[in-house]
Amino acid sequence: MNGTRPADIRNFAIVGHASCGKTTLAEAMLLCGGAINRLGSVAQGTTVSDYHVGEQARHISIHGTPLNCEWQGRRLNFIDTPGYLDFSGEAINALRVADFALVVIHAGHGIGVGTDLMWEQAGAVGIPRMIVVTGFDKEKYDFDTLLEEVRDHFGQGVFPLALPLDSGPGFHRVLDVMRSEVCSYAADRSGKYTEEPAAGPEKARVDALHKELIEHIAESDDTLLQKYFDEGGLSEEVLRTGIHPALQNQVFIPLLCVSGETNVGVARLMDFIAKYGSSPDDRQTIGAIATATGSPVLVRLDGGEPVAYVFKTLTDPQTGDLSIFRVYSGTVKSGMEMHNSERRVAERIGPLYRLNGKNRTPVEALHAGDMGAAIKLRDTHTGNTLCDARHAVALPKLTYPTPYTHAALKLNAPGDEERLAAGLAALHEEDPAFSYHTDAELHQFIISAQGELHLEVLFERLKRRYKVDVSLEPPKIRYRETIRGKGEARYRHKKQTGGAGQFAEVWLRIEPGPRDTGLKFAESLVGQDVDRVFVPSVEKGVKTCAGEGAHAGYRMTDVKVEFYGGKMHPVDSKDIAFQIAGYFAFREAFASAQPVLLEPIHELEIRVPEEFVGRVVGDLSGRRGRILGMDVAGRLQVIKAQVPAAQLYHYGTVLRSLTGGRGLHSEKFAHYEEMPADQEKKLVEEYQRARAAGTANHNHTH
Repeated sequence: MNGTRPADIRNFAIVGHASCGKTTLAEAMLLCGGAINRLGSVAQGTTVSDYHVGEQARHISIHGTPLNCEWQGRRLNFIDTPGYLDFSGEAINALRVADFALVVIHAGHGIGVGTDLMWEQAGAVGIPRMIVVTGFDKEKYDFDTLLEEVRDHFGQGVFPLALPLDSGPGFHRVLDVMRSEVCSYAADRSGKYTEEPAAGPEKARVDALHKELIEHIAESDDTLLQKYFDEGGLSEEVLRTGIHPALQNQVFIPLLCVSGETNVGVARLMDFIAKYGSSPDDRQTIGAIATATGSPVLVRLDGGEPVAYVFKTLTDPQTGDLSIFRVYSGTVKSGMEMHNSERRVAERIGPLYRLNGKNRTPVEALHAGDMGAAIKLRDTHTGNTLCDARHAVALPKLTYPTPYTHAALKLNAPGDEERLAAGLAALHEEDPAFSYHTDAELHQFIISAQGELHLEVLFERLKRRYKVDVSLEPPKIRYRETIRGKGEARYRHKKQTGGAGQFAEVWLRIEPGPRDTGLKFAESLVGQDVDRVFVPSVEKGVKTCAGEGAHAGYRMTDVKVEFYGGKMHPVDSKDIAFQIAGYFAFREAFASAQPVLLEPIHELEIRVPEEFVGRVVGDLSGRRGRILGMDVAGRLQVIKAQVPAAQLYHYGTVLRSLTGGRGLHSEKFAHYEEMPADQEKKLVEEYQRARAAGTANHNHTH
């Protein structure tokens, strides 16, 4: 097969909630397609797609892994994606380059929050969805109840094309609605099957469904509907031509039943994909930006110039990094020179491959609509577009969910800074769904991820692959100090050492400023007691003190400072003397003005199924949270609340365990407010102890 025609390519992403059987289904498809000769197992870590150390240790997918095989003259390019929400960035990435989503639901677990999320994401990128229900070999599941649940959830467009006839441990017979036949699958997990016409009650059932299917497809298209009425039905051939457009418009969402582990029903699923699944032909153009002018352009599937979008980078110290891409126009050939429109550099394309997990098959060229990988591109990153330099375009970059789980990285071996920076840059290249930065105020190196598990996996990879000795600790909280009352101080700094001395006297008045106004410094000096040249020196001293804090070691804010008088010495007054006097005058005035601590309050938006609202609200009140309001979004309740930042460490994990993995939240900083006295007292005492011991580290960990 040459596989160069876009119409012969099927690009799809296998998505769904965690542990619903995606990897096992992918493995069965590879076996049917002859890409492997025996079924691997997730539990034993022997599947093609879960080949990374972290995946084998945990028996879950962490990466979106590109796979491919051939079936009935079609090239199937599919990506096995993780179901854990921590790694949803990988699935979002895969859907971006897919032509349809294969949404997997486990018959025993039903619909999870991950199912919903992927359904919405497929809708957001505008691709059709097909549903596969797995796990019928586990126990006897009632198919009708399940179908009802899926239809309630995803609409009446969902239509069963296969029904399990003997669900439970011996499951091997499937009622095929399209063919009105019973398919019996071999017990050796080869995926081979025999067919016989449906008979008896099975025939009655399949006939009723067949009639329903014809009506369903007819309703999706006015000309078909007319034909249906004129001819009293639709012929098999007309029905088949109507299925593809109905699927594209999502008025028809096929549902098929399989067992991946025993390879039952998979071959017919692949038949359906080969015959009716979306191909690159279904979306002839994709929007882009012409980099020369910044104006929107359309990249055409039948265009002559090559355009490829890099959707994933795999870093591999042994075999070289791989840039994995989809070709949207033209042909990408090994040895050709392409232009990276974002980095504005030329890239020579080295060897090209098709990927099946870690197995690479060399190819000479990849044509429009196809997917593959190139080795060792010098300066190309995830989200970049490769194109012809004369027709430079950039395809839109992906936006990932905001990472809300934060931790501080602590280097255990000083001097490892460079290796840490290099390791994090390489990891970010592979997984752009996390971010990291150095926090100047907290003196911590903060890494932000999509959840605890995501954080843990990144942390392990950093240690294992880049040999950096690090540990994780909670990020410090940005408390602030301010005052409730007015205060004043007169501070004299005098130092006499043999020769020139130091002398300065500074008089300050302070009062509270409005919330979130920072520190305001003004002078109201009269007469010649203090030379105006020393005003900046006093301000510098005040600001140094404000940065360090005086009450509990946190930055001071919302204070108005007035420098209204003082004294100087004609010889001994100098810049440093006024800085010191300004510092201590401010410190004393602050202590006399009823100092208080402010804490950051975050605004949360939590989405949960209704039955968990009580639990979640109860937990929030235990965190000193304030509920702002409740809303409904589809089938979920949306709780809006304000909670102190100090109470939110690991909140994502808590929410998941409260809601059986079905709650999602986002958070952002809202404002500062005064801290409860008992909480404040602890921080102040801790600071005073540290000061007395001479170990006061400003902005210390709470």
